[in-house]
Amino acid sequence: MNKANIYTELEKRILVIDGAMGSLIQQYKLSEEDFRGEQFKNFHKDVKGNNDLLCLTRPDVIEEIHSQYLDAGADIIETNSFSGTSIAMADYDMQHIVYDLNVAAAKVAKKAADKYTAINPSKPRFVAGAMGPTNRTLSISPDVNNPGYRAVSWDEMVEAYIEQVKGLIDGGVDLLLIETIFDTLNAKAALMAVQEVCKSRNIKMPVMISGTITDASGRTLSGQTTEAFLNSVSHVDLLSIGLNCALGAKDMRPYLEELATKSNFYISAYPNAGLPNQFGEYDEDAHQMGHQIEDFLKAGFLNIVGGCCGTTPAHIKRIAELAKEYKPHKKKGADNLMHLSGLEPVTLRPESNFMNVGERTNVTGSKKFAKLIIDGKYEEALAVARDQVEGGAQVIDINMDEGMLDAVQAMTTFLNLIASEPDIAKVPIMIDSSKFYVIEAGLKCIQGKGIVNSISLKEGEKTFIEQANIVKSYGAAVIVMAFDEVGQADTFQRRIDICKRAYDILVNQVHFPAQDIIFDPNIFPVATGMEEHRLNALDFFNATKWIKENLPNAKVSGGVSNVSFSFRGNDHVREAINSAFLFHAVKNGMDMGIVNPAQLVVYDDIEKELLELIEDVLLNRRDDATERLIEKAESLKNKGKVKEEKNEEWRNSTVQERLTYSLVKGITDYIDLDVEECRKHYEKTLHIIEGPLMDGMNVVGDLFGAGKMFLPQVVKSARVMKKAVAYLQPYLEAEKSGSISNSAGKVLLATVKGDVHDIGKNIVGVVMACNNYEIVDLGVMIPKEKIIDEAIKQNVDIIGLSGLITPSLDEMVDVAKEMERRNLNIPLLIGGATTSKVHTAVKVAPHYKQPVVHVNDASKSIPVVSNLISSELKPNFITEINIEYEKIREHNKNAQAQNKFISLSEARLNKLKLNWDEIDIAKPNKIGITVFDEVNLSNLIDYLDWTPFFISWEMKGSYPKILDDKERGDEAKKLFNDAQNMLQKIVKEKWLTAKAVVGIFNANQINEDDIAVYNEKGDEILKFHSIRMNTKKPQGQHNVALADFIKPFNSSISFEKQSDYIGAFACSTGFGIDEHVAKFEKNHDDYSAIMLKALADRLAEALAEYLHQHVRKELWGYAKNETLNNDELIKETYQGIRPAPGYPAQPDHLEKLSIWKLLDVEKNTGIKLTDSLAMFPTAAVSGLYIANPNSYYFGVGKITKEQVEDYAKRKNESFEKIERWLGTILGY
Repeated sequence: MNKANIYTELEKRILVIDGAMGSLIQQYKLSEEDFRGEQFKNFHKDVKGNNDLLCLTRPDVIEEIHSQYLDAGADIIETNSFSGTSIAMADYDMQHIVYDLNVAAAKVAKKAADKYTAINPSKPRFVAGAMGPTNRTLSISPDVNNPGYRAVSWDEMVEAYIEQVKGLIDGGVDLLLIETIFDTLNAKAALMAVQEVCKSRNIKMPVMISGTITDASGRTLSGQTTEAFLNSVSHVDLLSIGLNCALGAKDMRPYLEELATKSNFYISAYPNAGLPNQFGEYDEDAHQMGHQIEDFLKAGFLNIVGGCCGTTPAHIKRIAELAKEYKPHKKKGADNLMHLSGLEPVTLRPESNFMNVGERTNVTGSKKFAKLIIDGKYEEALAVARDQVEGGAQVIDINMDEGMLDAVQAMTTFLNLIASEPDIAKVPIMIDSSKFYVIEAGLKCIQGKGIVNSISLKEGEKTFIEQANIVKSYGAAVIVMAFDEVGQADTFQRRIDICKRAYDILVNQVHFPAQDIIFDPNIFPVATGMEEHRLNALDFFNATKWIKENLPNAKVSGGVSNVSFSFRGNDHVREAINSAFLFHAVKNGMDMGIVNPAQLVVYDDIEKELLELIEDVLLNRRDDATERLIEKAESLKNKGKVKEEKNEEWRNSTVQERLTYSLVKGITDYIDLDVEECRKHYEKTLHIIEGPLMDGMNVVGDLFGAGKMFLPQVVKSARVMKKAVAYLQPYLEAEKSGSISNSAGKVLLATVKGDVHDIGKNIVGVVMACNNYEIVDLGVMIPKEKIIDEAIKQNVDIIGLSGLITPSLDEMVDVAKEMERRNLNIPLLIGGATTSKVHTAVKVAPHYKQPVVHVNDASKSIPVVSNLISSELKPNFITEINIEYEKIREHNKNAQAQNKFISLSEARLNKLKLNWDEIDIAKPNKIGITVFDEVNLSNLIDYLDWTPFFISWEMKGSYPKILDDKERGDEAKKLFNDAQNMLQKIVKEKWLTAKAVVGIFNANQINEDDIAVYNEKGDEILKFHSIRMNTKKPQGQHNVALADFIKPFNSSISFEKQSDYIGAFACSTGFGIDEHVAKFEKNHDDYSAIMLKALADRLAEALAEYLHQHVRKELWGYAKNETLNNDELIKETYQGIRPAPGYPAQPDHLEKLSIWKLLDVEKNTGIKLTDSLAMFPTAAVSGLYIANPNSYYFGVGKITKEQVEDYAKRKNESFEKIERWLGTILGY
């Protein structure tokens, strides 16, 4: 069907992509036999759960699901091929069917889509070939103790994706969708596969890319920020880029906005239906999710929108309805800037001045680094890289061209290790080699957008074009050396001729982005004494200027330290030459350079005489410039520069602080030293692990939980911990002599069947091993039978189950049931991102008689395990857990009962029924409106409630007890005294004016839940609308609404006899406040400004209390003999209630509009309502008066969609508007 057509459609409208496949498949409750079909009837492994297989064995189910989404309004449906690679299918031993599986997935989706396009050709439907991330990562090691290891290679990943792409294209998909990207290097492999297949077939396929932000830090699992991810994949002409999965729509917003602002592709989003609840389910229904999606649409972020986990055809239908109402996002044009990335983005802008490339991770330029790599001391080599970044390098150059090294192996190992060091990996990588195969090996290891250093015309145009095309396919920028078939360019003319020729080939033939071309016009040494070298610097400056003026968007770089090579051994002069050269090169347009920041001085700090001599050489200003500089250099030869030590102030801290710092930062350099120091202070070695080391790991856990550390850093921290324990191991062994057991206990860990996530489990394993537990790690995708068999065989003390995805929760329940069936007596630990204490207590623990304990992070596992293994501690610990979990189950049961909704008709049947014949309805002394132009503030002092005043100052406690509080009493007294002093001034000097309006009117209950308000003739003026409790109540309790407290209308009785009454009011003590607040703020007296606002609020509440009493005793007069003191008023012991819109009994702020209309509030008082229905001045109160002696304050609680629809109808407002205003009480 129309591949080109999708571009046209995207310009016209927002396209809708379908929702979740897996959750709909689950609804069919398919058996193992369904998954097998005839074709795999006798297959040697269980295949249930292999959803992609259904395209071959139950295509009818998959087609039906596609049709449901197409019916709902989807424009794009995804093939059921998320796991359709040989890598993912290896879990089922089904690698051999991958091609057929993808063809079948495409055909079944195509069949459904074509059917709907034929019905309505004006709304073409498209099929996206879904390509998931696989269950392996190219950027993260699955082994926490071996960060350089990868479970899969780049070539294997590309090959797997090629097979999938071929199958999807042969099956007839319209576009390809690389989705749920948690590791950008995997995505780059998928893009490479797409490019290779399209090139071999001479076709172009539209490609969607969709990443996944996985945690609170706003990064992918492999550590990249959103913009870094964008920069990494923008080398392909994508149809769209966007985000899906992991987050609900609300949490996705900032990252989506960033993409919409910075990308020049169409933008897509298909979030989950909120975040999983404690049972791993998704709570947001179509309308709730629709609110968030509508926000994106209003903001103009999207071109393609849909849903991921937890979304259904109902969600897609709602999203499709909304999408019709808004215009699509307008793509921004390309900015022609160089966008690079590591874990974080780096953009070279005109105002950026100069990009510093660190040079010390180069074996040809640093003897120290070369020796470390040759000796295999990669940890120390990483420290060199870290120093470069900390020293200001924005990019680091890595070169492994040394005769004693296997350069490919060394490059791969070092780059893989860097990937696990966020402090280094945050910057882009420059892959430097004279051997192109080494460069390509490096490109296979970096998830960011790096720089290749370098290619040239040295081997002719054919090789140059081949290499440029390869670099382009990996998405890197490229340095082009001024070098051709003849040799290096060593004159101005040769420099510009070669650069112009290379530029034209790259831009016009290779279509390489001009902004990603970086020329190195060759920096040669100066002051060599050879006549032909006199122009070395000047020619570079002039060539740089020419390139910037004549080759649009191209960049210029160079190895700066080359210029001072003649003065090696004389650091003082070398550093001055480097700085002076850089100053002039940048002035002429040099964008970046390979520089050691430690070998630079500030240009202005160079001694004037030396600077003049250097610039004479650089700018060729004198014939004797070289001789003069050499003479000066000789006199300075022994003048060493005092090197600045890197900042290591943290080393002066306590040993606990140093250990914590090392763990958080992942620094292993001093861990042996610090642990050795600990040994002097601790009687037992184990106490060091359980004390300072675990304290440090707890900090790591807290930071991770708060989103201030992300996964690679945590893994790195675990490695530091491991090294610390390795150092302590001999001492631990020595202390064990004479003990019965060699370990604290044996723990079996496994990621349950269907789940391949094991990083968290691995961290738990490391931490437990650190605490002297023997770990049996079964790995991932482990069926319950193997877990139990191994536990028995290994005679373990504890079983720990891990899982990240929602279905794992059910699998854990199955494991518990099987453990019970087989009569095990081994405690069970539950952990993983989607697990919770509630789920464990409610869903897992009831199925197993032995202890079942939820462990929410690695650091918490140790006390749990030690308690469960200890014969002394275990009984009390289990009792405490059982009591706690029983409370959780009871609380959960009550919470469920609270939210057990009944229909609106049932709720109305259970309304508060009063015997109106027995209720004496007092006729008001004055019906109508009473305006209070100015209430004397001194009258309000006795009505002040001081407890909220202290709370507003974050001093919790009730007045007057707080004044005698042991901890806060002194400060509370000072605050109270200041308040009294200001209050006197407010009253005496009339800083504030108090105004109010009150009205009392005839009223009756109508339509069960409304209150009709009449004038004295009996004509209806307006209605107040109340909301009814919607949940099932225990026997004897009622589903109350405010209308229940007003006498129902009876058409058979005269108006005078049947009428009840209702009052309303609005008041403020905020008039005049702005002038005084401004005065305080002008004098920088924030304390007094805040004090005044707090007192104005208290006075407003006091005014409301004063008015209500006045109404009860005089205007209405139904409690004219009332004698209540202020404490009794605060406790609301009076007859009647004063409910306010926006509060629990009437959560709808829109009801304020009725009060304002009824009382003409703005005209009578000057109090206004903002667009969001806040009152202004802010020190204001409004509400209703109900006199019924049976009335009381209550909270409506959560309500159903049915009641929202009914309420909207009664108010004659749109459902969407009412739903928005009642958002906080929606129970659906």
